[in-house]
Amino acid sequence: MDSMNEAGVQVICLVGMPGSGKGTCTDYLHDTYGWPIVHFGHMVYEEVERRGLNIIEHEKEVRMDMRAREGKEVLAKHVARKTKGHAASGENVVVLDGLYSWSEYKHLVAEFGDNLTVIAVTAPKKLRHKRAIARKDAHRPYTLEQLIAREFAEIEEMEKGGPIAYADYTLINDQDTKHLFGKLNQILHELELIK
Repeated sequence: MDSMNEAGVQVICLVGMPGSGKGTCTDYLHDTYGWPIVHFGHMVYEEVERRGLNIIEHEKEVRMDMRAREGKEVLAKHVARKTKGHAASGENVVVLDGLYSWSEYKHLVAEFGDNLTVIAVTAPKKLRHKRAIARKDAHRPYTLEQLIAREFAEIEEMEKGGPIAYADYTLINDQDTKHLFGKLNQILHELELIK
């Protein structure tokens, strides 16, 4: 374990399919506790934009190209560096949003060991689809067909199911946010991150 982990930084990683509510949980953790957030997906969006391409049409292509060039754990490498930067600045807790693959998960375990906690946020498929299509995100204005194609690609080509299935905790997000945040706070209390 490296010196940063010995210093005690805790890494909370939220995983889930589109529309599950992981972003809602991430925003809550930042807004409520002030913990910094590192987004996996933003690095892909930045690369798509850097190449002058359309997000919807080219997100998958660019992500796969990044993985082919730098390895399946490419995003986790970038995320780990950013996380260590926050820790070096004195942050005790860093939140990661959007872990995609089993290879990325294994890389984060190698980097952070027992200081990594993965929380899967899940919801029934039809509810997830309704939420994902309704959200006002300039990066992801999906139709249902595009969303389903993205989900299949994430599961089949990007090993996304592994981190969700192997998470330390699972939150079922099928009620309101008050209920979701209450369950999230129970986990944080168990981890002794809040009182």
